[in-house]
Amino acid sequence: MTQGRSFTARLAWPSALRLNPRALLVLLLLAGCLASALAVIAISHLTREEYAALQQLEREQQQLQTEWGQLLLEESAWSSPARIERLAVERLEMRLPGVDEVEVIRR
Repeated sequence: MTQGRSFTARLAWPSALRLNPRALLVLLLLAGCLASALAVIAISHLTREEYAALQQLEREQQQLQTEWGQLLLEESAWSSPARIERLAVERLEMRLPGVDEVEVIRR
């Protein structure tokens, strides 16, 4: 039985290393605060990265919107009736028919 006692005595913590419940609570709260601080740092970093990506996408969207407006203006210029009539006359040699060339068909 003395051997059992000496074995358990060797396994017991020294009295200086034993933590009372209050010290254990303080250590747990300290670890929680450190973990929370690291989480805040990580989330702040991710937020800054995502905000920078958002700004880049907004700049790209604005550029695309400007380009879209320019393309709409270009389309309206290319499809104007006066331009189409001019091209029909110049390239295709089309013309308005004369009065004597018009036939009216009635049923």
